[in-house]
Amino acid sequence: MSDCPKCPPVGAPMWLATFADLMSLLMCFFILLLSMASMDVVKFKKVADSLKEAFGVQREMQVDQIPMGTSIIEQHFSPGQVQQTPLEEIRQSTEEEKEKIDTPEDMEIAKQKVIEAKLEEIKAEADKIKKELQAEIDQGLVTVETNGFRIVIRINEKGSFSSASAVLQPGFEPVMDKITQSVTESKGKVIVAGHTDDIPIKTIMYRSNWELSSSRAVTVAQYMLEKQQIDPKRFLIEGHADTHPLMPNDSAQNRAVNRRVEIVIARDEALLNDRNQTVQTIQTDTTTDKTP
Repeated sequence: MSDCPKCPPVGAPMWLATFADLMSLLMCFFILLLSMASMDVVKFKKVADSLKEAFGVQREMQVDQIPMGTSIIEQHFSPGQVQQTPLEEIRQSTEEEKEKIDTPEDMEIAKQKVIEAKLEEIKAEADKIKKELQAEIDQGLVTVETNGFRIVIRINEKGSFSSASAVLQPGFEPVMDKITQSVTESKGKVIVAGHTDDIPIKTIMYRSNWELSSSRAVTVAQYMLEKQQIDPKRFLIEGHADTHPLMPNDSAQNRAVNRRVEIVIARDEALLNDRNQTVQTIQTDTTTDKTP
């Protein structure tokens, strides 16, 4: 029968005692270093400012006492009085940025100011066109007016087109040249719309007032495009026949007023439409709030 194996020595190995002493000495060493450390107040403030900017701190905080290590040697072996740690107040000067949240009413007021400025600009442009066409206005050949964000240059039938015709009269070309120059210098969409009276028409050239009004609008637009370098994308041609009369078609004089071609310079109408939608939204919200 073989001998039993020897039992290991009782207790921990001898090297573990040396290792434990080493760990204890290292811990004491670091405690001593920490106790002798002294924090720089200026650097502490800089660190606080950096943290404030990094984390977006937006409040004032008062620190009762700035952390500072005191040397053990100074506490026990200094012949003089230990220097007292000053109490300083760190005031974080990052004021809360107050962003004004616009209410629907505030947005409407701001938009109204923009609209008023645009209307003044359009009125000034219309006055300029009136001045350029003053002689033709005095003769009753054209009229110029504003309608919201639109400048309307109205070409009356007098002197422009013969009855039941969409061909410009030769004597009207100088007037068209001046109108074309004004349109060239303007901005925005150009809508050329033809209008007639309510007397039905049916000829070889035009089967109805729809064709006559559309043909007159095309004639005016084509003349302007051929005379000046105007972007064709600005143009929109419309024929309304007798559906948009200025006066009741109950007399020859009123019918003559209704036979016309309008050159409409439309600017920033989207802003006006947005304003109307905003007003409707505000009214709807107000009604909803009042509903129990």
